[in-house]
Amino acid sequence: MAQVLVTGSNRGIGLEWVRQYAAEGNRVFATCRHPREAIELRALAERFEKVSLHRLDVTRTDEINAVAVELLSEPIDILVNNAGIYLEKYRDVGLNRLNYEDWVTTFRVNTLGPVRVTEAFADHVARSKERKVVITSTHMASIADIAVPGAYYYRSTKAALNAVMEGITHELKNMDIALLLLHPGHVLTRMGGTGTSLMPDKSVEGMRILVDQFTMKDTGRFFRYDGVEMPW
Repeated sequence: MAQVLVTGSNRGIGLEWVRQYAAEGNRVFATCRHPREAIELRALAERFEKVSLHRLDVTRTDEINAVAVELLSEPIDILVNNAGIYLEKYRDVGLNRLNYEDWVTTFRVNTLGPVRVTEAFADHVARSKERKVVITSTHMASIADIAVPGAYYYRSTKAALNAVMEGITHELKNMDIALLLLHPGHVLTRMGGTGTSLMPDKSVEGMRILVDQFTMKDTGRFFRYDGVEMPW
């Protein structure tokens, strides 16, 4: 049995991470901003006794540290940094239509959030058997893959995330912790996707295979859910 912590677990891909790990009997610490309002997540916690809910906003150091202290005696085998936002999906964004406050908010969630969480729980991960940190990124972070305008907040904050995590990889090596960046694919969730998109269960199934297989020799690499290595 592994012990897994998932951020942004109230819906979409995060909820599916919780569902699949819980269904296999793992201990899952499911975190999100508003656990009381997370109806589907609460239903999972009622169904699986090894799922516990924790209030954690990745932009709030006090909430992150509170959960880290609450779980001080718990080793975390797999830390899944899943929480993220994509504000451009709902707004018309381009030159002369940029909202810099939204851009900063996106940066605080998508870039600084995973760094804060990883920093707070690195010691928990180091005490575990598997010692793995997972970062959910996107192909949109690949500069080589930019062919159309738009999505400036999301692209830049995910590209920054990849750059920071590539550096943190070398720090975590000293703690014998491996870090894997994953692109979940074009998934049908509230953040995006169409009727022909990948369903969350298939995406997470693929990513979990990669998580199970990867070792320190793969640390810092960036893969799509189906095992294809992604360009930077």
